[in-house]
Amino acid sequence: MSDAISPGDHLRSLRHARGLTREALAERAGLSPGVVKKVENGGSARIETLHALARALGVRTSRLFDAGPPAPAREEGRDLSLMPLRQAIAPAVTAGGPLGADAVEPAPDLAAIDRTAATIARAYYADTYATVAELLPPLIRSAHIAVRHYDHGPLHERALRLRGRVLQMAGRYLVQVRAYDLAHIALADAVRDCAGVRDRGGVAAAVYQQGWLLLRQGRFDEAERVSVRTADETEPRISRATRDDLGAWGKLLMHASSAAARNNRPQEARDMLRLARTAGTALGGATARDDGSWGSFDWRTVAYQAIENHMVAEHPRRALALAERMPVAARHGVRFGRRHLLDVAQAHARLGQSDEAFGVLAALHRETPEWLRHQHLAADVAREARRARRRPLTKEQRLVAAALDAQ
Repeated sequence: MSDAISPGDHLRSLRHARGLTREALAERAGLSPGVVKKVENGGSARIETLHALARALGVRTSRLFDAGPPAPAREEGRDLSLMPLRQAIAPAVTAGGPLGADAVEPAPDLAAIDRTAATIARAYYADTYATVAELLPPLIRSAHIAVRHYDHGPLHERALRLRGRVLQMAGRYLVQVRAYDLAHIALADAVRDCAGVRDRGGVAAAVYQQGWLLLRQGRFDEAERVSVRTADETEPRISRATRDDLGAWGKLLMHASSAAARNNRPQEARDMLRLARTAGTALGGATARDDGSWGSFDWRTVAYQAIENHMVAEHPRRALALAERMPVAARHGVRFGRRHLLDVAQAHARLGQSDEAFGVLAALHRETPEWLRHQHLAADVAREARRARRRPLTKEQRLVAAALDAQ
């Protein structure tokens, strides 16, 4: 039997130290006493639930986590659809190196690798994940071959830079489909490649994706630290900064803010937002964009993060009030703000406004169904909105709930 301390053990210890009953803690956290009892008895809990409990106790969410044995889960390595990517990113190795490393190949075409990477970036942004999954494995193998073939000089540096970009894109896709362990390997290798050729933009992009991965895993302390450290290392001189410089820096600060908010560090979250607002202001009305790495950044990104932070702190009315101040074009029907729209839908659901919540989900489902089905938050919002609704769901609402598997 393991002696590891579970989140429930931490929760019970902290509750006792503060002299709280389960009922009192549940009231502070806005949860039922049954949920507190379940967590303390070793039951599973969502990150959001642990965050609410940690906030009620006045501690970082990470205080409730421990490196104890995980609960039984799907074996990631058994997902056959990821097998080609797994073989390309984490190949079997012998004493002589990875299998296939000694294969005879023609001289790699670096320009062709670059063009294919651009194709994958466009496919990812268009939510054409089947194309991404098809093209990534051979592209990664080509990038590995290029680095081995051009083993010195400017072409070696160019090959490393390209491989770093390709692995960063692979990590981004793998986080989206929740293949976290494989994503970590790809992103760690991407950071090393880019750092090896002093590609600060490439390092920032890979660390940004790593921050997203760490947030998904609930590793808030690490997500904040890597984002802040890399933002400090890449902070541009505002008067001379390019759009890419400002975008990469701003997006790193967004992840730092998000991690701090989830870790019950609201002042630090606000500090990061203030810094990011500097980047957004420097862009004026322009948008910095790199579809192959950190996506898009402008003043709206900062506002979206502020709204998300309000939702993390359980302030749905504040979130909606800020969302209402956003331009209509940014609130309806655009991909740039779709993650933000999930926060808006969740705020409506929290306030019992089920029709409004389902309305946002329906619009997203019509416009971007492939992306939406990978968002666990969307299914959670649909379930919450359904519980809040006193009347039967409409036909459209039932279709959205079914598409999200939130019946």
